[in-house]
Amino acid sequence: MTIRRTATRLADGRELVYFDDSEPYASGGATRRLDDPRPLPDRFAPVVGEDGSARPATGPEMRRDPLTGDWIPMASHRMNRTFLPAADACPLCPARTGASGTAYSDGEIPDTDYDVVVFENRFPALMQLPGLTVDDAWHVDGDPLWPAAPAAGRCEVVCFSSDHTSSFGDLTAHRVRTIVEAWADRTAELSALPGIQQVFPFENRGREIGVTLPHPHGQIYAFPFVTPRTQAMLREARTYAERTGGHLLHDVVEAELRAGTRVVLESEHWVAYVPAAARWPVEVHLAPRRDVPDVAALDAAERDDLAEVYLRLVRGLDRFFVDADGDHIPLPYIAGWHQAVVGAGRELGRLHLQVFSVLRAPGKLKYLAGVESGMAAWISDTTPERIAARLQEIPL
Repeated sequence: MTIRRTATRLADGRELVYFDDSEPYASGGATRRLDDPRPLPDRFAPVVGEDGSARPATGPEMRRDPLTGDWIPMASHRMNRTFLPAADACPLCPARTGASGTAYSDGEIPDTDYDVVVFENRFPALMQLPGLTVDDAWHVDGDPLWPAAPAAGRCEVVCFSSDHTSSFGDLTAHRVRTIVEAWADRTAELSALPGIQQVFPFENRGREIGVTLPHPHGQIYAFPFVTPRTQAMLREARTYAERTGGHLLHDVVEAELRAGTRVVLESEHWVAYVPAAARWPVEVHLAPRRDVPDVAALDAAERDDLAEVYLRLVRGLDRFFVDADGDHIPLPYIAGWHQAVVGAGRELGRLHLQVFSVLRAPGKLKYLAGVESGMAAWISDTTPERIAARLQEIPL
């Protein structure tokens, strides 16, 4: 399939990229609108305070927790981000056409339609300011116990469809293939940015998850640090390699295939299984059969297959729970791509998707108990085998 990539800048300087798979745009017969008519100030321009004096633009900072070693971004400006807007005020919908026939937009997309579009988040938890890197560090209160630094990463939004009322599972495989191409493009581009150590594409779906924009979309975080979960995975993978000479993530997939009891979907290039130590009420991992570090490393056949398999998985998960009337319950979920880190330890990583839900039964959510929230000591409300048996029963 032909997918055309067209990049531009929004009025405040943020990058926006169209990924087109439909005509006349895919072949170049027409081009999406590239100018943003909104009167937005440059996001890096000095800010004039109430006293009339100009101060340099600031971005989010991150502080290191000395008790755990975790970096915690501080992004107080996100308190003012858009929250559950009306459908006609959704910032992810395409521009509208006025009575005069002129397109206008108070949202983020300049054109009146699009296939897939990616742009820098207007309310980012991570942002690279010109001239600042994580090396421009300081100490909170001047005490070396509390290191702090600019949260010099990047946050992007991936709009899956211009249809405000649809969801990922409503898409065609053709469109999902375009989304896969967008993930691959952004993974490669963001990994090449200075200081980026990890790229994480993900989707939150459903109010139960905390979604503030119902329009079908995902996000991509490019972290200037390695996240705590990935650090733990790298630690285990390194220990395993030293002990056995094997690759942990590869061997996990092979072990799940040998056992077979928790495998819920297979294709030529992909395997989906409920992990043997699943912690969420519904949890599935989707992994390529071939060892690849990230989405950008997938070949064309693997990307084509992924578009089909991903849809089968999402649509199957939407049939996991049934209400009292026998109707299927759309599953609230988080779907995130675990990719190899950019720097040291990259050889220990292996691409895989983790999809999980907080819904433990119709109308019942899994709330984290004290030991889970306070001690990160997880307690499962079910067993991986029960989750797998239900998915095998559907089937996907």
